[in-house]
Order: sequence, then C-alpha cells, then structure tokens
Amino acid sequence: MINIVEATTKKLQKDFLNFPLKLYRDNPCFVPPLYGDEKKMFRSDYVYYDTCEAVYYNAYKDGIMVGRISGILQKASNEKTGQKRIRFTRFDSINDQQVADALFAAVEKWGVSKGMDTICGPLGFSDLEREGLLIEGFDELSTFEEQYNADYYQTLISNCGYQKEVDWLESKIYLPDEPDDKLDKMTEFIFDRYELHFGPSKNVNDFLKKYADKFFDLLDISYNDLYGTVPFTAGTKKMLIGSFKMIVDIKHVAVILDKDDNLVCLGICFPSIAKAVQKSGGRLTIPTLIRLLKAIKKPEILDLGLVGVAPEYANRGISTAVSAGLMRMLKEDGIIYAETNLNLETNFAIQNQWRRFKAVNHKRRRSYIKKLTEDSNA
Repeated sequence: MINIVEATTKKLQKDFLNFPLKLYRDNPCFVPPLYGDEKKMFRSDYVYYDTCEAVYYNAYKDGIMVGRISGILQKASNEKTGQKRIRFTRFDSINDQQVADALFAAVEKWGVSKGMDTICGPLGFSDLEREGLLIEGFDELSTFEEQYNADYYQTLISNCGYQKEVDWLESKIYLPDEPDDKLDKMTEFIFDRYELHFGPSKNVNDFLKKYADKFFDLLDISYNDLYGTVPFTAGTKKMLIGSFKMIVDIKHVAVILDKDDNLVCLGICFPSIAKAVQKSGGRLTIPTLIRLLKAIKKPEILDLGLVGVAPEYANRGISTAVSAGLMRMLKEDGIIYAETNLNLETNFAIQNQWRRFKAVNHKRRRSYIKKLTEDSNA
C-alpha cells in the first residue's frame, strides 16, 4: 500500500529533501542543488511565497520512502496568462507506477481544491529554478541549473495521463574547427551602424551598481512571451544578485549600450560548479567550498545563463555580438566548452545562433500538461 503524507514536519521535510540524494547517490550525472537553498522552501518567508502557494508530498511503501512531489500555484503566472494552472515540480520516484499514480493524484486533488483546471510541469516557482523532465541525454552530466532524472520517469508521467506541452533542447558549444574572424567584423559593422558600445565594469560589484536595475527590466521584457516565465520581484532580484556576487566573473559578462548609454543587451555566463557540489550532496562543506573556489577561479566549462535584448534590437544582429563574446571566452580563457542549458525547440533564432560554433545537441527536456477534472478531487 502506498501512503501519501504532506511534508509538514521537520522530519518529513528532511525526508523530502534527502530522497533524490539517496535515489541518485551513485549516479555520476546527477548534480544536487545547494541543500541550504532547498531548505528555504519550508520557511514561511521564502522568497516566492509573496506570489505563490506550494504543497509538498512524500510517498511511503511499507514504511520506506519511495517518492516525492511538490505542487505550486504560481499566481503571478496565472494573472499574466489568464490561465488557471498549477505546476508540479520536484517529482522523484522509484520505478513503480503505483507510487507515481498516488503522488500525482495527491497534487492534482490539491490543484482542484484551489479552483485550478490544468496542471503542467516539471516547472519551478520561476524559470530561475530547475525545470523540464530529461527525455534524452541520460549519460550526460547535468549542469548545476538542471535536475537529473532516470529514463523511466517519462513513462510514469505519461501513464498518469500527461502529454507533451513544450520541449527544450540543450547543446554543448565548442570552438569551430577553423578560425573565423567574420563574427568580429560583423560585430564592428553592427556597432558602427547603430552606434553601440560595450559597457565597462571594474568588477562584479561595479557591474551590479551600474546595471542591475536596468538588467532586470530588460530581462522582464525579453522573457515576457517565453513559456513559464514570470516577472522578477524584489525578492528574486535580491536572491539573484547574491548568486552573482558568489560565482560570476566579470570576464564572463557582456554589456551593450546605445549612444545614450541605455542598456540594449546583456549576457551572463556562469562557471560550471556541477562537479564541485556533487560529492557533498549540495552541502557547503569545507572541501566543497575549496572545489567551488577552484571552479569559479579557473572554470573548464561555462554555463550560459541570462541573456536579455531590447525588443527594438532583436532583429538587428545583436546576437552576432553575443556569439563573438562567447567565442572570445572559449578562446582566451581556455574553456573546453559552454553549455546552453534550456532553449525552446521552437526558438529557431537561438538554435541558428549556435551554428556558428561546433555545437552538439546532447539533451532534451519536456514540460507536460494535463487537464484537471472533479474526479481528481475524489
């Protein structure tokens, strides 16, 4: 018999946090989130609870934990889209359909009780969180920004009545085999034509002081129509700024300004810290901190992070400058490759951008959707 319990006590919440760490303990591709950051979900002042409600369920079989799931009511997203959706996230399970059935039934019932008519996911509180179910690339190391899952998850979810809504593709980006200076020449031409220039920063603190507010405004505009995105709040801005200060190197930031110093494009790459946090289960032990500092100071892999472009410049070739900047990072900093993280498969502009490199499409992720019915509340 499967017993579903809402994680409302410290013991149950600890079980919720530890389950994927135990399930994937010996999997070399699994990368945990920072344990301390995940624990914050269970605090009443968690940064997302000004716009969200959430529920957390554990599944037990014969007294042993065998799965977990969380449901999110993202009110800002529903207000933006006019939809009545909940999201599922943090689904992990042994390969047992009865366990999956019971977990999804619980979160669907919760959604109906909130007056919602649709469930989708895996999606987090915002697109700053891990999202999408891994469909292809099970033998590839996850980035720190991604959640790993076993190949049987898609069968469990499909058997619960879920269908594909969107897919994302991910690629490894290497330097092209043959040197090509066309990107630099094209960038010079575009900068001259539109009177653009790179914005200087002495360090990360200087960058944040100059551009943080404008950057978040630009991201909100750039990401407004993308799947699952929500506007930044004061809390999420503060959280992201804290992350910038910890891991961003100013060498991996590109700021493009117009002749009046208005921000028209900004891109940030993060050093890969995936391997640095694997051994400790995401806990910041002293050995983990040493590995983190080493990975940040001399990265071998870059994770492509946030890129924002002003709408009026979206079709003016600004992506050329972004590609040229990435090309320089790979060439000058001794980076082995950059990893794109999630690009919507229908975003042909970004897919075409990677053709300038030697790109290897190595992962696919999926967000599912299902209509809720009153039967879900039975």
